[in-house]
Amino acid sequence: MNRRHFLHTLSASALCVGSGTLFAAPAAQSRLLVVFLRGAYDAASLLVPTSSSFYYESRPNIAIARPDGTPDSAIALDSNWALHPALRESLFPLYQAGQAAFIPFAGTNDTSRSHFETQDAIELGQADQRTGRNYRSGFMNRLAAELNGAVPIGFTDQLPLTLQGSVLVPNVSLRSVGKSNLDARQSSMIASMYRGSALAGRVNEGFAVRDEVAAQMADEMTAASRNAINAKGFELQARRIARLMKEKYNIGFVDVGGWDTHVGQGNAKGYLATRLEELGRGLAAFPSEMGDAWRNTVVVVVSEFGRTFRENGNRGTDHGHGTVYWVMGGGVRGGRIAGEQVPVRPESLFQNRDYPVLNEYRAVLGGLFGRMYGLSTARLEAVFPGAATRDVGLV
Repeated sequence: MNRRHFLHTLSASALCVGSGTLFAAPAAQSRLLVVFLRGAYDAASLLVPTSSSFYYESRPNIAIARPDGTPDSAIALDSNWALHPALRESLFPLYQAGQAAFIPFAGTNDTSRSHFETQDAIELGQADQRTGRNYRSGFMNRLAAELNGAVPIGFTDQLPLTLQGSVLVPNVSLRSVGKSNLDARQSSMIASMYRGSALAGRVNEGFAVRDEVAAQMADEMTAASRNAINAKGFELQARRIARLMKEKYNIGFVDVGGWDTHVGQGNAKGYLATRLEELGRGLAAFPSEMGDAWRNTVVVVVSEFGRTFRENGNRGTDHGHGTVYWVMGGGVRGGRIAGEQVPVRPESLFQNRDYPVLNEYRAVLGGLFGRMYGLSTARLEAVFPGAATRDVGLV
């Protein structure tokens, strides 16, 4: 599908739904996919503050050029912000169709700048972010518990923290579909070990889910080889995720690594640009594969924190604080930059080095879930205890 036809299709589908009524559907019809960019991507290269001369002074080697119509320049979104050119053919059409939005200055109140510390904080979503954490209670599991008919799944090697909790959640690594570490004999042995115990049902259900997904993906991979899908990395995974979520699962989580760009980050070209281009193709493939179900779907892209605003001596960036979240969906009120913002100036930086966090993630996601699912304040409190949820008007 060429870009013009893709944009036309997206625009037409956007006109088929009305904002404010889209997510009045039951949880069984609404779908949520959270994409976690592990490693802390450089948000100031994705969403470029082109009105800020300070940005260009701070990044003599890795800044993205102001929009000028050339292929390597940023793509203007409004008078202050522009998009990385690597996303011109993938994410930009979604933005133009009003189905993608960005939330700058987003993140957690954790200031450790530790990947693991902050990733845990986000996935758990608990009021006490540093001490007394309950590692068996993630916010996406609590969300599933509050919804009627929710069927969650993790598209990960191991069940992530965010899906840990009282609701039984399967996980499957889509990179190794059809290559199970356990053969039928080993699976039978494990099941027999738990036979008659309280965990027998969970063990048997886990194996059943694995076999079901493997069968579905085997069919898909056979078809893909004949239809010559030209995709690698996240694009192929996104198509697989879409097929599964369209048919059965309505809450999903996937993580994408490789965003820790301390050295040789690049600008319009280079390592980060390649990663963004691959991610963008996957995110664009997802609605295409979802079909009509895209109208009731929201995709949220998060990362543990942003990166230093100034480039370092290795033409890269280091661990920072505030970042940019992405929100996409067939009924999202997109085509805009959402949430609280400040001009990008030296005095606006957190500790004179990073984007500040003005849009705390529990507040923003709580407001989003409230609109999507019609959750009361009490039920949102169960998902994000102690958070003052905030509706930034994305759905």
